[in-house]
Amino acid sequence: MKKSEIPDISIVIPVINEEDNLSRLIPYLKTVAEFPEKIEFIVVDGGSTDRSVEIANSLGAVVENSPQGRAFQLNKGARLAKGDILYFLHADNFPPQAFDRLIRKANSQKSEAGCFRLEFDNSSRFLGIFAWFSRFNFLLCRGGDQSLFITRELFNSLGGFDERYRVYEDNEFIGRIYRASKFKVLPYKIKTSARKYRANGYLKLQYHFARIHLMYFRGYRPEVLYAYYARHIKPN
Repeated sequence: MKKSEIPDISIVIPVINEEDNLSRLIPYLKTVAEFPEKIEFIVVDGGSTDRSVEIANSLGAVVENSPQGRAFQLNKGARLAKGDILYFLHADNFPPQAFDRLIRKANSQKSEAGCFRLEFDNSSRFLGIFAWFSRFNFLLCRGGDQSLFITRELFNSLGGFDERYRVYEDNEFIGRIYRASKFKVLPYKIKTSARKYRANGYLKLQYHFARIHLMYFRGYRPEVLYAYYARHIKPN
């Protein structure tokens, strides 16, 4: 494949007060990408009070404001994106070497959507067990920290993220992908921060995540899921 024929990838990064992570993430992505010049970086800010916007601008990202809420921010980034492949990435997630080549290869093999396996940035055996399960291609093993690549065509056909969800928006959307298309779990690891576990306690946070999963599958409304999350889970 000629370089000019490689599909463009638009990386969409939703942020609120992520100056430290952004200052590391975007240079890292440019360093490990096989063709960084074929990648568009879009940072969608949900009302930061730190230097997130300034840093994103200085690093050459397209920066836009959005109402707070990851679903709003991800949809806003997708609407701005010029790439054929959308890649949704949290600010504290660091994908593997040549992640763009791996995504393009999966896409060329008819995988319209997928993610990487998970790895945490600490040595907790407890978190290691949960990360190990991310290799399995079951909806229950998915989450936003594994990142998500999807073709623009499929994203648009599914209507994007459901903006009623202030939490669980990634799982809800990935569930629709599973029902509509073939989902690919790439056999490479993305490293994510365990900061939310450190803030809340490993067992406690995993318990509350399990409760939210169960509430969703039992048909609880999005606002009920968010109320439970806000009541029991501390921010990072």
